[in-house]
Formats: sequence, C-alpha cells, structure tokens
Amino acid sequence: MDEPDLFTHAAEERQSTEPGRAPLAVRMRPRTLEEVAGQQQLLRDGSPLRRLVAGAKGPAATSSVILWGPPGTGKTTLAHVISQAVEGRFVELSAITHGVKEVRAVIDGARRAVGMSGRETVLFLDEIHRFSKAQQDSLLPAVENRWVTLIAATTENPYFSVISPLLSRSLLLTLESLTDEDVRTLLRRATADERGLGGSVELSPEAEDHLVRLAGGDARRALTTLEAAAGAALEQGEKVLTLAATETAVNQAAVRYDRDGDQHYDVASALIKSIRGSDVDATLHYLARMIEAGEDPRFIARRLMISASEDVGLADPTALPTAVAAAQAVALIGFPEARIILSQAAIALALAPKSNAAYLAIDAALADVRRGLAGAVPPHLRDAHYGGAEKLGHGKGYRYPHDLPEGIAAQQYAPDEVHGKEYYRPTRRGGEARYAEIAEWTRARLKGE
Repeated sequence: MDEPDLFTHAAEERQSTEPGRAPLAVRMRPRTLEEVAGQQQLLRDGSPLRRLVAGAKGPAATSSVILWGPPGTGKTTLAHVISQAVEGRFVELSAITHGVKEVRAVIDGARRAVGMSGRETVLFLDEIHRFSKAQQDSLLPAVENRWVTLIAATTENPYFSVISPLLSRSLLLTLESLTDEDVRTLLRRATADERGLGGSVELSPEAEDHLVRLAGGDARRALTTLEAAAGAALEQGEKVLTLAATETAVNQAAVRYDRDGDQHYDVASALIKSIRGSDVDATLHYLARMIEAGEDPRFIARRLMISASEDVGLADPTALPTAVAAAQAVALIGFPEARIILSQAAIALALAPKSNAAYLAIDAALADVRRGLAGAVPPHLRDAHYGGAEKLGHGKGYRYPHDLPEGIAAQQYAPDEVHGKEYYRPTRRGGEARYAEIAEWTRARLKGE
C-alpha cells in the first residue's frame, strides 16, 4: 500500500504553482525553524527539535518526541519543517483518519528501509490522543527499537491521553500559546510576503491590534481572520485594512482599550480581583470585555475554576463544582450561549463568601516539604499487604478508625518532622465555619483529648 503522507510532492507542487488555492495559514507555513514564531524554549541550539532537523545520529540520536500544546501553536508546522529537513523517510498519519493497519505498514516499511539502505524513518502522528490504548501499544516496538523516530502531537494532557510506556520512551515537549508579539510578527509577515498577501493591502495599527486580540495566541486563527478581512477589503477596492473593515469582515467588534493598552492578562487579572473583592458589577464588566475582545471562553472558564478554589474555597463548597460545570458546558456549546454560563458562574463566585485557607494550606505544606521536612512514614502506617512486611514491623500498632465509636483513632499520622503542624487554618466565613469546628474537634481527638 502507498504510505500516507500529507506533505506529498504533488500537493506542494500545486500550492507553489497555484498559491491562491491554499489557505493563507498553509501558504505561510514556515519552511525553516528560523521562520517559526514563538516556542523559542524548544528551538535553542542543542534542543531535541534542532538535533532532529540537523539529522543527529549515533548512540545519542534524537529520541521520539510528543508535542503538547493548544491549537495553533505550531505542532503541525514543526512537523512540516522537519519533513523538509530529514534525509530519510518522513511519513505523516492522523489518528482521526488512520488506524493500526496504517501504523504497521509504516513500521514494516521503516524496518525494510533500515535493513536495506540504513535510511531512518520519521513518523509524525497527529492527534495521538484519539488513538485507543491498543492502537498506541502498536507503536511501542518501533519506538523502543528506534525503527522510527516518532513525533506525536496532541492538544490534550498526555498524562491522561497517552499510555505510560509510550510517554516513558519519548521526550514530552510543551508548546505555549503565542505571545501578542509573536502573532503581530506573523500578521506583518503574511501581509508583506509574496507567499501571503504580497503587499496587496496595508494593515492599519488599529486593525492589527484587533486581529492580535482575536487570535488569542492561535497562529492559525490570526492568519484565517486576516485572510477574511483582507479579502473583504480588496473586494471593496480598499488598499488599507481599517479597524471598521476588519470588524465587519470577522463580525466581531473591537473592545476599546485605554491609552495604556491594557491587554489580555491585565483584564483577566482585573476580573479575578473583582471576584475576590466581591464586586459583582465590576466582575461582569471585565467578563464582558473579555468576551467582546474575542477571548477563548475556555481560558475564561479556567480562570473561574482557579478562583473558585483560591478565593472562595470551603467558604462555599459549591463554588468549584459550579465553575467546573460552567467549563464543561462552555466546551460543549461555545459562544454565543456560553456568555450566559460564564455570567452565571462569575456572579456566583463574586457573591460567594470568601476564604483562601485552602490555598494557604497547601502552600504552607509545600514550603515545609521543600525545606526538607519530609521524614519517614510512621511504621504503623506503612503498607503491610505483602510478604515479609510483618517482619519489618509495617502496620504494627495501627488502629482502624472504623472500629471506634467516633471513627477517630488517637494515633500519629504525620512524620515526626511535621507532627503537630496545623497547615489548614479555616476562616469562620460561610460554609467554612462548619469545617473550622470539624477541624478543631478532629485535631483534639487525634491528640487523645
């Protein structure tokens, strides 16, 4: 069977001879690592991606890699750059459209290529999180024996979506959302470059700012909206892409920022601080600004989930479930209806009683652990479910709380180094007043009082 390869010669030839047939985001795809915007933490000299492009061989050859990051951060772009640079075979599969049969065909071809000519094979597998455990298992022999160098891409947390054996055999590289300056560089390059708009339109500063805000760190979104706006302007015979034309083309009004230009993270910070300060009206104002500026609703929902634990905590135990439910609903339905769900969650958090006790508690415990206060687990708490544990004294003297009338056994749980420390200091606000009473009662029982 023919090996599936999305970067085929025929497609490249057609795009080079008929560039208008390809979307702007495809035409402007970087050809070298130097053209890649952002991700500089992954592109330093000696980095795995640099060495892969350079064709590092021998006993210290480049390992397989898993690229993890949000959409539009350059996962497929990096694979495309590598495909142009590698001397061996480059094959691309997508977990959306391919399965084990195609994977095995690539692996068989890779083994033949190594045996016959010594040519190495680089396999790019997009959307690897869509592969089942069994499908991912089929990659293990090839990765372990280095019949292929795997480059896998995923938008989902690989610790949940990629099997552990494959993770342990690969380097995990995390891609970050592009900064505003990265997006601005892309827009200017696409406007001027012959592969892009070739200087057919001029991007006004206001329109550029608006497109940067709409992109939300997503390069593909930035170039797609630029293409739509430029196309509309050229149809009207306009040579300068104005803010008004951009708003009309992408059907999204620009948020007017003050002269100092408060940006993405400033408004997000103001939203959270307004929730923390219990000002529901200011909360709704900043939420509206984020929505109207084109913020990703998932970004807003993530901020609300953090606030629910950091600023409300157990003063209202329903705050976190409310924020999580909002995030799940937003992911399912998107805008415009998502604005209502975000509003409900933000109002609930702003008006909830506040406590940062949970936040302070874990940071205090972490500080002690980092200072070296992590002593041995008391013998009576150690695992006693294996042969020989009893001889070591594991589990000896342990009191089973469920056998006692109050369900609390007066015994030591923490290591000696931190025994008696009280990390959780609950407030008396809202529902946390109940937790304060429970914590006081249980601590007394644990001491035998």
